[in-house]
Amino acid sequence: MTLDRVVDMAQYPLSEPDSAEGQAVIARARRELSTLGCTVLPDFIRSSFRDVLRQECAAFAPRAHFDVETVNVYNIAVDSELPDDHPGRRSFERGNAFVARDHIPADCIISLLYSHEPFQSFVARCFGLPQLHRLADPLSGLVLNVVAPGREHPWHFDTNEFTVSMLTQEAESGGVFEYCPNIRSGACENFDDVRAVLDGKGDRLTRRLALKPGDLQLFKGRYSLHRVSPVRGEIARHSAIFAYSERPGVIGSAARTQQLFGRVLPEHLQAEGRAVRGDALLD
Repeated sequence: MTLDRVVDMAQYPLSEPDSAEGQAVIARARRELSTLGCTVLPDFIRSSFRDVLRQECAAFAPRAHFDVETVNVYNIAVDSELPDDHPGRRSFERGNAFVARDHIPADCIISLLYSHEPFQSFVARCFGLPQLHRLADPLSGLVLNVVAPGREHPWHFDTNEFTVSMLTQEAESGGVFEYCPNIRSGACENFDDVRAVLDGKGDRLTRRLALKPGDLQLFKGRYSLHRVSPVRGEIARHSAIFAYSERPGVIGSAARTQQLFGRVLPEHLQAEGRAVRGDALLD
């Protein structure tokens, strides 16, 4: 199985980004990321391989670490000392689970994509970046996000400025990706609008995406509040998350790794204290 068979290279020429087709895709992605904080590349995976994509991920989905926890949108302690009307005082049940990178076979479609240099370069150009690096983290570089029926991934901001993901299995109903484009910036938390969304009064700020398996989604989750709505029916929602960084050698914190995967490795303990923040936002 080779990526030139799996990916629709006519629409998305990964190895020829300077072609007319490649430049058109990159220009549209940059424009939508700039204005909406999100872009979707539909039918990135050929229709003939979408069932393979689903079956491969469904096979290792049971290896997800599942632990329902109480969280807030900033991923800080829910008992933090905050003003009474602060949106960080609102708590939710996070019920999604993650399959760690070391449980994902190296020869499946999402692994081939994650390690494919032209794909990595293509994604960087879509974000307007000179270069991206795969995470050095042995658990969180590539993961499968599993949202079981009756569960949700509640409103939150990402620690990373950008996210690359691909839906691999649709829920029977629900499981809709919702987001509030650029609701905050690196200089302003905009608590009033965040509070409005959490109070159910943020329809004017919220967009909903009708994602399909095999669509590639590029997203600026650091500044856009987002969630996966509750999954209904009998089928779980699965999505692959490809984690990249502008800096080489990035490894997640031991505390966050324990929270997401239920374990840490020596690499996480050795990397403690070396994290560098690019802004002064709350999370």
